[in-house]
Amino acid sequence: MAFMPSGDDASRTMSRPSARTAREVLNELRWREPSRIADAVLRYRDRARPEGYRIVRGSEIVGLERRYFTTATARLPYYKIETIECDGDILFERRSAVRHPRSRQT
Repeated sequence: MAFMPSGDDASRTMSRPSARTAREVLNELRWREPSRIADAVLRYRDRARPEGYRIVRGSEIVGLERRYFTTATARLPYYKIETIECDGDILFERRSAVRHPRSRQT
């Protein structure tokens, strides 16, 4: 038997939308909208770089695992993804992410 809150609390609990994870966004791009994952751009936290992040293009992703995604050269955890952008739309942004200004070309 499962516990279900009674009364008004049940409707509030059930109607709350859950936040999408970076993994869910990447899987959606891969399976629901084929070939859109190649257009994605990920901002990935990397403390070894002076700027503190690196850019991973969706076209570099070769596999999506349970806790990691893989490129040809690395296996990277989802929790380090700060943003996922596709065609100018931000599809995922970690709440603790610090927005970095985009480099502007003049």
